[in-house]
Amino acid sequence: MIRRILRILFDVDPDDRLDLFRLFPLLKAVFRDRRVHASIRTFGDIAFTFIIFSGLFGPQDPRKNCAIFLSWGIWWPFLIFSWFFLGRMWCGFCPFPGIGRVIQKLGLVRYRPIPKSFNKYGIYWAVGLFALIIWLEESTGIKDSPRATAFLILSILLGATISSVFFPLQAWCRYLCPMGRMTGVGATLAIVEFRPDHDKCRGCETFACKRGREGTYGCPVYLGAFGVHNNLDCLVCGRCVALCDKDSPRLNLRSPFSELILNKGRFITCSFIIPFLMGSQLARFVNHGPLDIKAMCQGGMVCNMAVFSLFLLLGFLYALSYIRVGAYTFGVTEDEAFGRFSPMVPIFVPMAFAGELIERLDYMLSHASDFLPTIGRQFGLDFMLGLHFSIPVWVLPFLDISVMASSTIAGLYVLYKFINGDFQGLISKLRYRAVQCLIVLMSASYFSLLPIWGHLRGVVFLDRLFS
Repeated sequence: MIRRILRILFDVDPDDRLDLFRLFPLLKAVFRDRRVHASIRTFGDIAFTFIIFSGLFGPQDPRKNCAIFLSWGIWWPFLIFSWFFLGRMWCGFCPFPGIGRVIQKLGLVRYRPIPKSFNKYGIYWAVGLFALIIWLEESTGIKDSPRATAFLILSILLGATISSVFFPLQAWCRYLCPMGRMTGVGATLAIVEFRPDHDKCRGCETFACKRGREGTYGCPVYLGAFGVHNNLDCLVCGRCVALCDKDSPRLNLRSPFSELILNKGRFITCSFIIPFLMGSQLARFVNHGPLDIKAMCQGGMVCNMAVFSLFLLLGFLYALSYIRVGAYTFGVTEDEAFGRFSPMVPIFVPMAFAGELIERLDYMLSHASDFLPTIGRQFGLDFMLGLHFSIPVWVLPFLDISVMASSTIAGLYVLYKFINGDFQGLISKLRYRAVQCLIVLMSASYFSLLPIWGHLRGVVFLDRLFS
């Protein structure tokens, strides 16, 4: 069994899957028992309620309020980390739709049909909101303000709540949520997928997984098990497991490259988010490393906003140009089966995932040592003031370099599978080498801007490493 698992994870065969529900029946029972799901979701609701109240009414000194680290140092990194192992499962437990669910149960709603514009333009709305979050995070000092952090969380909560009043179930999560859209794209790299057994679905007459039954609502994002074909939209909430009479839903172990290779960047969600995500990472790395906007602007917020806005725009155009030039160099951007696609998007998905993980891990590890003393200062627990620890200086460089190097290899591997798979004989050796060079050059852009150089100034790390 271990040998098969390793073969699935590292030897890409798009058709090779391992049904984890069949291998671990208890796992399926956990998904089927909605009380387990409700308990986990309730824990998340309580945690977020604490963060919001602590941010609004607690001490505003970041060294005396743990809400800052809980939000930016724990929630964000573990959300990014979950993409690889759990796909979009975080969204199944997300607390943001919580108040909306209560409002819907109380009947305080004015439902309208889901606008067609949500499906067509929702991605632009979501990316715009995500851009706003990144912009606020980097240019306003929100990560040092408990109250501002709480207001940011409340604004997302407000969007989800208003949506639940006018649209059934979780339209916000399906179409508009910036975190959900980003998580869906990251989930294309996951080692798990939630999929139906289509042979069993063909004989279904009730479609309870989508429509619900006996007072129980169905899929919260209007898919149903039979409608899941990728990891972009499914919340992996498991509701269809409890509703399906034909035992169709499966939780599969798969290669992390399988969806990238099968879909080839043909979905607008990926082709729009990936260049922005990469561009925003490069802008943030510049901000944290070679250039210090706060020092340049002498603490002026308007200047900070203007300069980082420029960095953000330039980063997006830089990443987008690589994707466009790469597609032109690749030479094939249309397939008879599914139309136009962007070959560089799936190639750069691992790098985008790595860049975001590095950004969040660096913050977490840089501030983790003061987390317990912060709790002590906030709640008057003097015994916790001495629970300060230090992280070895080599940890951050080692993690950053390892993660980025692994993502570069992953991108080159996806390209290799393209050249020796669906596009075998269609791409010349010269074009293949040229695209490889583009991948390496983009990787070099990341390496040159990694936050470690700003934190350690390079020499410090080398001195400690060889001393």
